[in-house]
Amino acid sequence: MFSLYSSFAIDFFSFLICVVLIVSYHMFLRFKIKKNPAYTVQAVNAMARKIWVEHVMASDKDILAIQTLRNTTMSATFLASTAVLLIMGVLTLSSQDAHLNGVWHILNVIGDVPVSIWLTKLILLLLDLIVAFFSFAMSIRIYNHVGFLINVPLTLKNQVITPAYVATHLNRAGHFYSTGMRAYYFLVPLTFWLFGPYFMLTATVALLVALYYLDRAPQIKIERDID
Repeated sequence: MFSLYSSFAIDFFSFLICVVLIVSYHMFLRFKIKKNPAYTVQAVNAMARKIWVEHVMASDKDILAIQTLRNTTMSATFLASTAVLLIMGVLTLSSQDAHLNGVWHILNVIGDVPVSIWLTKLILLLLDLIVAFFSFAMSIRIYNHVGFLINVPLTLKNQVITPAYVATHLNRAGHFYSTGMRAYYFLVPLTFWLFGPYFMLTATVALLVALYYLDRAPQIKIERDID
């Protein structure tokens, strides 16, 4: 049976390794985007949103803008509501630590861990869900602002509300939405951490492999006509 210090050390270093892996992966994405702005799906979507705003404001397609923003707002609202339900579930687990601590660590090779470590894991899980809720809530807020901004006619020649200005707001909403989705993804290793640090490490590696294929934009080869 491991001592309190040994259990804490294994959990702490496992968590630290997972954080380093995740941060390294996102630094890798930043490096690739600098070399190729269309490397990730998120970067391509940002460019597409900018072009979409310019097209809508130039052609006065109000119905298209309303339908698109409504769909994105409904999606963010659903995910924010789901985050609230999950937060309530985590709070319920925290009040039953005495009964569930041993059950969740049946598969843990280091054995039962102290209640303090168990509660720390739940707090980190709770913080991740709070970040998800805040991100989706902010995306809803900005989408609502964009709904008014994008319908300002270009014929008014307003010096502030330009397509570039509206696209910046829309991309901010998209950034918050992506952050919320990232927080949901990170729930996977945090949840497996409840079973043990080695499960968290395995889940983190599997998540990063999946994200590598999900984040990367499809590479289209341009075929040239040969005379």
